[in-house]
Amino acid sequence: MDEQTPDHPLAETPERTTHGVGPWSGGRDAWPEDPQYDPDLLAHGDTRNVSDRYRYWRMEAIVADLDTRRHPFHVAIENWQHDMNIGSIVRSANAFLADTVHIIGRRRWNKRGAMVTDRYQHVVHHDDIAAFATWADEQRIPIVAVDNVEGSVPVDRAELPERCVLLFGQEGPGLTPEALAAASAHIEITQYGSTRSINASAAAAVIMYEWCRRHAH
Repeated sequence: MDEQTPDHPLAETPERTTHGVGPWSGGRDAWPEDPQYDPDLLAHGDTRNVSDRYRYWRMEAIVADLDTRRHPFHVAIENWQHDMNIGSIVRSANAFLADTVHIIGRRRWNKRGAMVTDRYQHVVHHDDIAAFATWADEQRIPIVAVDNVEGSVPVDRAELPERCVLLFGQEGPGLTPEALAAASAHIEITQYGSTRSINASAAAAVIMYEWCRRHAH
């Protein structure tokens, strides 16, 4: 996971929401003794963008718990343009409990759309498609390219392996020829209107949900 320095729990970050909780009721004497709880959060409240089951938990404890339940699908994103959608895709990967997010190409990406979920999501970098394809081959994990190119199979009729890596391209141009060639399958989302494509982060969320509909328990 990318190295990061977490902000103080009360710092003004995009992680803050209006759905948090105040200090632990009953005062310090009533605090839980389990080590996953963060004393600062117990004392001052927890306004982070986390589900209720993780209220007051330390970030490291949340990641450790997620690691016991992560799904066997990965998400990969080509990063060769400045694309605001990457952060949103990382956020969806966290929501659908993907194993790991793979950023291919430029190491830097706009994290604003991730809403700090990248703190809880394993994110790794590959220099290029060749390096990513080598990793996938070594792991014996099939690459499923998501793009509405000729020959793509609608996802509702396509095979979606339980263990796979879902590969998404940039908003607009989609996946590069090299990325499409590295994949063993090409799938797309059926559309019914006049637009040629839907937003990249929306498409990623649809595909991840479809994977979970079939395989999550």
